[in-house]
Amino acid sequence: MYSIRLIKKHRKQNKVKRLSFVLLFILASCGYDGKYRYSCQDPENWGKSECKPPVCEVDGNCTKTLLGWDPTETTIQTNPAQETVTP
Repeated sequence: MYSIRLIKKHRKQNKVKRLSFVLLFILASCGYDGKYRYSCQDPENWGKSECKPPVCEVDGNCTKTLLGWDPTETTIQTNPAQETVTP
């Protein structure tokens, strides 16, 4: 009786080990490779003609579109919060 319980426990541990190995392998294969998805996201390409309108507007690969702001502008406009004072 004791040996059957021990065998079942051992099998369960092996399943957990295999599952852990498979999950680790899957996570490792989905790793970050250090590249940008779009070439115009890379700061080194911001000044290139392929990242400036009208060339980049054809495929939507403009830096301003991808980042949500234009990195060539020296200042970014912000909307100041309006304070409301209640009496």
